[in-house]
Amino acid sequence: MSTLPADATPDRPAGRPDAAASDAPARIVAKRSAKLQFTQAMLLLEAFVVLFASLVMYGLRDVPGAWPLLAPPSGTAIWVLGGTLALVLAILSRSVGSPAGYVAGSVVQVPVLALALWVPMMLLAGGIFVALWIASLRVGGRIDRERAAYDAEHPETAPTAD
Repeated sequence: MSTLPADATPDRPAGRPDAAASDAPARIVAKRSAKLQFTQAMLLLEAFVVLFASLVMYGLRDVPGAWPLLAPPSGTAIWVLGGTLALVLAILSRSVGSPAGYVAGSVVQVPVLALALWVPMMLLAGGIFVALWIASLRVGGRIDRERAAYDAEHPETAPTAD
């Protein structure tokens, strides 16, 4: 025979009061921002792309003719620059959420595009990420506004804390 805590019943676990029995109004829980989720994902994915581009630069550093625009950097310079940029992107992915974080995320797109000076294919990859960054800002903001408007019009369907 199992024993249940004093405030538990077989159909209701302990510590979770029944909503009908509670006199307190339901507390609305804010949904996680779509803009925040999208921009965090873009910056983190971009950090991985920068690491892979650093691998490409390191592998091509001794190949003649592989450096059409600039002289090949040393292996140490490749890892310091690539690692620093990837680290900045990863840190910024946790720092977005404020206007300053979004501005910093936008500014860091420039050095990602600048990697095209050493790895020309990064112009394509960086361009795609710039487009995705802009789309994340615009579409994520629009989704957040639409969610807020819907929740204001339909408070009965708004998520509540249990």
